[in-house]
Amino acid sequence: MIELRDVTVRSGDYCLEGISFQVQAGAYAVLMGRTGIGKTTLLEAICGLRRLVGGCVLLGGVDVSTWAPGDRRIGYMPQDLALFPTMTVQQHLEFALRLQRATSSVVAARVAELAGLLEIEHLLQRGVRGLSGGEAQRVALGRALAARPALLLLDEPISALDADTRRTARQMLKNLNRQTGVTVLHVTHDQEDAELLGDVCLQLERTSAGRVQVQSSGVGL
Repeated sequence: MIELRDVTVRSGDYCLEGISFQVQAGAYAVLMGRTGIGKTTLLEAICGLRRLVGGCVLLGGVDVSTWAPGDRRIGYMPQDLALFPTMTVQQHLEFALRLQRATSSVVAARVAELAGLLEIEHLLQRGVRGLSGGEAQRVALGRALAARPALLLLDEPISALDADTRRTARQMLKNLNRQTGVTVLHVTHDQEDAELLGDVCLQLERTSAGRVQVQSSGVGL
Protein backbone atom coordinates (compact mmCIF):
# COMPACT_ATOMS: atom_id res chain seq x y z
CA MET A 1 0.00 0.00 0.00
CA ILE A 2 1.07 3.58 -0.66
CA GLU A 3 -0.11 6.39 1.60
CA LEU A 4 0.60 10.12 1.58
CA ARG A 5 -0.12 12.07 4.76
CA ASP A 6 -0.26 15.87 4.48
CA VAL A 7 2.58 15.92 1.97
CA THR A 8 3.95 19.35 1.07
CA VAL A 9 6.52 19.75 -1.69
CA ARG A 10 7.89 22.80 -3.51
CA SER A 11 9.01 23.20 -7.11
CA GLY A 12 10.44 26.69 -7.54
CA ASP A 13 7.70 29.13 -6.58
CA TYR A 14 5.01 26.44 -6.86
CA CYS A 15 3.86 24.49 -3.81
CA LEU A 16 1.72 21.39 -3.34
CA GLU A 17 0.48 21.48 0.23
CA GLY A 18 -1.32 18.99 2.48
CA ILE A 19 -1.71 16.21 -0.10
CA SER A 20 -3.19 13.03 1.42
CA PHE A 21 -4.41 9.78 -0.16
CA GLN A 22 -3.88 6.05 -0.01
CA VAL A 23 -4.00 3.20 -2.51
CA GLN A 24 -4.21 -0.43 -1.47
CA ALA A 25 -1.51 -2.91 -2.46
CA GLY A 26 -1.94 -4.34 -5.93
CA ALA A 27 -4.38 -1.67 -7.13
CA TYR A 28 -4.02 0.29 -10.37
CA ALA A 29 -4.47 3.98 -9.51
CA VAL A 30 -4.76 6.76 -12.06
CA LEU A 31 -3.78 10.34 -11.18
CA MET A 32 -5.39 13.12 -13.22
CA GLY A 33 -5.39 16.90 -13.18
CA ARG A 34 -4.89 19.84 -15.51
CA THR A 35 -1.48 20.64 -17.01
CA GLY A 36 0.86 22.32 -14.54
CA ILE A 37 -1.04 21.40 -11.40
CA GLY A 38 1.81 19.29 -10.04
CA LYS A 39 1.29 15.65 -11.02
CA THR A 40 4.90 15.04 -12.04
CA THR A 41 6.17 16.95 -9.01
CA LEU A 42 4.13 14.63 -6.80
CA LEU A 43 5.54 11.51 -8.45
CA GLU A 44 9.07 12.84 -8.01
CA ALA A 45 8.38 13.48 -4.33
CA ILE A 46 7.06 9.94 -3.83
CA CYS A 47 10.15 8.34 -5.34
CA GLY A 48 12.54 10.63 -3.50
CA LEU A 49 13.70 12.90 -6.31
CA ARG A 50 12.20 15.93 -4.55
CA ARG A 51 12.54 16.64 -0.86
CA LEU A 52 9.37 16.92 1.20
CA VAL A 53 8.78 20.21 3.00
CA GLY A 54 6.19 18.52 5.23
CA GLY A 55 4.20 15.35 5.71
CA CYS A 56 5.31 11.81 4.94
CA VAL A 57 5.21 9.03 2.34
CA LEU A 58 4.49 5.50 3.59
CA LEU A 59 5.00 2.31 1.61
CA GLY A 60 3.59 -0.83 3.15
CA GLY A 61 3.05 1.14 6.36
CA VAL A 62 6.71 2.20 6.58
CA ASP A 63 7.66 5.90 6.48
CA VAL A 64 10.20 6.22 3.64
CA SER A 65 10.19 10.02 3.47
CA THR A 66 13.89 10.33 4.31
CA TRP A 67 15.07 7.24 2.42
CA ALA A 68 17.27 7.52 -0.66
CA PRO A 69 15.42 6.83 -3.95
CA GLY A 70 17.25 3.55 -4.48
CA ASP A 71 16.11 2.20 -1.11
CA ARG A 72 12.38 2.76 -1.61
CA ARG A 73 11.58 -0.22 -3.90
CA ILE A 74 9.90 2.10 -6.40
CA GLY A 75 10.06 1.78 -10.17
CA TYR A 76 9.73 5.12 -12.00
CA MET A 77 9.03 5.61 -15.70
CA PRO A 78 9.31 9.34 -16.56
CA GLN A 79 7.33 10.91 -19.37
CA ASP A 80 10.38 11.26 -21.63
CA LEU A 81 11.37 7.62 -20.85
CA ALA A 82 15.00 8.74 -20.21
CA LEU A 83 16.51 5.77 -22.04
CA PHE A 84 20.31 5.65 -22.12
CA PRO A 85 21.41 6.21 -25.75
CA THR A 86 24.63 4.17 -25.47
CA MET A 87 23.02 1.07 -23.93
CA THR A 88 21.38 -1.90 -25.61
CA VAL A 89 17.88 -3.00 -24.68
CA GLN A 90 19.36 -5.86 -22.65
CA GLN A 91 21.60 -3.46 -20.73
CA HIS A 92 18.56 -1.36 -19.83
CA LEU A 93 16.84 -4.40 -18.36
CA GLU A 94 20.01 -5.30 -16.46
CA PHE A 95 20.67 -1.78 -15.14
CA ALA A 96 18.90 -1.81 -11.74
CA LEU A 97 19.99 -5.37 -11.05
CA ARG A 98 23.63 -4.49 -11.70
CA LEU A 99 23.32 -1.59 -9.26
CA GLN A 100 22.07 -4.10 -6.69
CA ARG A 101 25.04 -6.35 -7.50
CA ALA A 102 22.80 -9.27 -8.36
CA THR A 103 24.58 -12.41 -9.55
CA SER A 104 24.94 -13.07 -13.27
CA SER A 105 22.47 -15.95 -13.10
CA VAL A 106 19.85 -13.80 -11.35
CA VAL A 107 20.34 -11.01 -13.90
CA ALA A 108 20.06 -13.38 -16.85
CA ALA A 109 16.91 -15.03 -15.49
CA ARG A 110 15.19 -11.71 -14.77
CA VAL A 111 16.09 -10.25 -18.18
CA ALA A 112 14.66 -13.34 -19.89
CA GLU A 113 11.51 -13.12 -17.76
CA LEU A 114 10.96 -9.42 -18.52
CA ALA A 115 11.75 -9.79 -22.22
CA GLY A 116 9.15 -12.54 -22.48
CA LEU A 117 6.57 -10.64 -20.44
CA LEU A 118 7.01 -7.51 -22.58
CA GLU A 119 7.52 -9.40 -25.86
CA ILE A 120 10.85 -7.73 -26.63
CA GLU A 121 13.13 -10.78 -26.87
CA HIS A 122 13.97 -9.87 -30.47
CA LEU A 123 15.17 -6.42 -29.41
CA LEU A 124 17.64 -7.38 -26.67
CA GLN A 125 20.81 -6.79 -28.69
CA ARG A 126 19.61 -3.59 -30.32
CA GLY A 127 20.43 -0.06 -29.23
CA VAL A 128 17.53 2.17 -28.32
CA ARG A 129 18.04 4.60 -31.18
CA GLY A 130 15.49 3.88 -33.88
CA LEU A 131 13.06 1.96 -31.68
CA SER A 132 9.40 2.70 -32.31
CA GLY A 133 7.44 4.56 -29.65
CA GLY A 134 5.81 1.36 -28.47
CA GLU A 135 9.11 -0.53 -28.35
CA ALA A 136 10.83 2.26 -26.39
CA GLN A 137 7.93 2.32 -23.95
CA ARG A 138 8.30 -1.40 -23.28
CA VAL A 139 12.04 -1.06 -22.71
CA ALA A 140 11.53 1.78 -20.22
CA LEU A 141 8.83 -0.22 -18.48
CA GLY A 142 11.09 -3.27 -18.26
CA ARG A 143 13.87 -1.18 -16.73
CA ALA A 144 11.43 0.18 -14.12
CA LEU A 145 10.19 -3.33 -13.26
CA ALA A 146 13.56 -5.09 -13.23
CA ALA A 147 14.22 -4.87 -9.48
CA ARG A 148 10.70 -6.10 -8.61
CA PRO A 149 9.41 -2.82 -7.13
CA ALA A 150 6.51 -2.73 -4.72
CA LEU A 151 5.25 0.45 -6.41
CA LEU A 152 5.40 1.48 -10.08
CA LEU A 153 5.10 5.19 -10.95
CA LEU A 154 4.18 5.96 -14.58
CA ASP A 155 4.22 9.53 -15.90
CA GLU A 156 2.09 9.77 -19.07
CA PRO A 157 3.50 6.42 -20.24
CA ILE A 158 1.39 6.02 -23.37
CA SER A 159 0.39 9.60 -24.26
CA ALA A 160 2.79 9.81 -27.24
CA LEU A 161 1.66 6.56 -28.87
CA ASP A 162 -0.65 6.25 -31.88
CA ALA A 163 -4.18 4.98 -31.32
CA ASP A 164 -3.54 1.32 -32.21
CA THR A 165 -0.32 1.09 -30.19
CA ARG A 166 -2.04 2.84 -27.31
CA ARG A 167 -4.76 0.19 -27.13
CA THR A 168 -2.12 -2.55 -27.06
CA ALA A 169 -0.15 -0.67 -24.40
CA ARG A 170 -3.22 -0.29 -22.17
CA GLN A 171 -3.81 -4.01 -22.23
CA MET A 172 -0.15 -4.72 -21.53
CA LEU A 173 -0.10 -2.38 -18.52
CA LYS A 174 -3.23 -3.93 -17.05
CA ASN A 175 -1.88 -7.43 -17.61
CA LEU A 176 1.41 -6.51 -15.92
CA ASN A 177 -0.46 -5.18 -12.92
CA ARG A 178 -2.47 -8.39 -12.63
CA GLN A 179 0.42 -10.77 -13.28
CA THR A 180 3.04 -9.12 -11.05
CA GLY A 181 0.80 -7.68 -8.32
CA VAL A 182 2.73 -4.41 -8.38
CA THR A 183 0.82 -1.35 -7.15
CA VAL A 184 0.62 1.24 -9.95
CA LEU A 185 0.22 5.03 -9.85
CA HIS A 186 -0.27 6.24 -13.43
CA VAL A 187 -0.42 9.92 -14.40
CA THR A 188 -2.58 10.65 -17.43
CA HIS A 189 -4.62 13.43 -19.06
CA ASP A 190 -6.73 10.90 -20.94
CA GLN A 191 -10.16 10.08 -19.51
CA GLU A 192 -10.34 6.86 -21.54
CA ASP A 193 -7.04 5.69 -20.02
CA ALA A 194 -8.47 6.38 -16.57
CA GLU A 195 -11.71 4.54 -17.26
CA LEU A 196 -10.09 1.47 -18.85
CA LEU A 197 -7.11 1.10 -16.50
CA GLY A 198 -7.94 2.56 -13.12
CA ASP A 199 -9.25 0.68 -10.11
CA VAL A 200 -8.78 4.02 -8.33
CA CYS A 201 -9.05 7.53 -9.74
CA LEU A 202 -7.21 10.37 -7.99
CA GLN A 203 -7.91 13.92 -9.17
CA LEU A 204 -5.65 16.86 -8.32
CA GLU A 205 -7.87 19.94 -8.11
CA ARG A 206 -7.34 23.52 -7.06
CA THR A 207 -9.76 24.72 -4.39
CA SER A 208 -11.36 28.16 -4.15
CA ALA A 209 -8.76 28.96 -1.49
CA GLY A 210 -5.97 28.24 -3.98
CA ARG A 211 -4.76 24.96 -2.47
CA VAL A 212 -4.40 21.76 -4.48
CA GLN A 213 -6.20 18.75 -3.02
CA VAL A 214 -6.85 15.16 -4.05
CA GLN A 215 -10.30 13.78 -4.73
CA SER A 216 -10.43 9.96 -4.68
CA SER A 217 -12.86 7.38 -6.07
CA GLY A 218 -12.75 3.70 -6.97
CA VAL A 219 -12.53 0.22 -5.51
CA GLY A 220 -8.84 0.05 -4.57
CA LEU A 221 -8.87 2.67 -1.81
